[in-house]
Amino acid sequence: MASDYTAVTYDVSEQIATITLNRPERMNSFSTELLSEWADSIRRATDDDGVRVVIVTGAGRAFCAGADLKAEAESGDKVLMAEKNAGERRNSLRYSVHRVAQALQYLDKPYIAALNGAAVGAGMDMASMADIRIASDTARFGMSYVNVGLIPGDGGAWLLPRLVGLQKALELIWSGDLFDAQAALDMGYVARVVPHDDLMKETLAYAKQLAAGPPVAMQLAKRLVYRGLDQSFVEGLEQAQAAMAIVQSTTDSREGPAAFRERRKPSFEGK
Repeated sequence: MASDYTAVTYDVSEQIATITLNRPERMNSFSTELLSEWADSIRRATDDDGVRVVIVTGAGRAFCAGADLKAEAESGDKVLMAEKNAGERRNSLRYSVHRVAQALQYLDKPYIAALNGAAVGAGMDMASMADIRIASDTARFGMSYVNVGLIPGDGGAWLLPRLVGLQKALELIWSGDLFDAQAALDMGYVARVVPHDDLMKETLAYAKQLAAGPPVAMQLAKRLVYRGLDQSFVEGLEQAQAAMAIVQSTTDSREGPAAFRERRKPSFEGK
């Protein structure tokens, strides 16, 4: 299925939806159109039962450079609206870049970022929203907000400590320094680093493995993990009990053991 967007492309093949940020001439930095289409494509994948895994990547040499500061200086298409007063800009993030994060709250399918190049500032925040990050060996990262006198505005202050720990998160946020893919791997920010030319091949292979799994169980497991970040252990156990009752009612929960006994590959239907 081909995309009907302009600032992103959206394709579905073999139960995998691929969202590609498509402003390579601007290093896939934000525009109103890109943010709207990115959020809409996530909702589209969420609602499509034929999609089991979602990949997000960038066209060209960058994953996402965050806010397009040059374009904002030259036009009225403003995301940050830094020159406005607090009252005027109170919803500037909520109704622009935060729409992507809001859409992701309802995506319980695996969401994989194939980081093909630079992910800096808000672009790194957007990469941090993925469940799994696979990086090209040429990728670069940086929480560069501090370099322009800003704070992480797109969830980075919440996400990053959960990914790399409190001390490392503050070091990255306060310094604004760039770091490479190997450093990202060493600190646990990315799951793996692959040669640049193999990035999409490796990411698609991994996505196909996930897509072959039992969708209901995988999606409920994702909910348990994320909700567990803000729950007590007892609350987590209660949520697990409820989720287990659901998965035990599926045909997939019978298909798995049957395939094991019959020494064949299971065929999970998401029912």
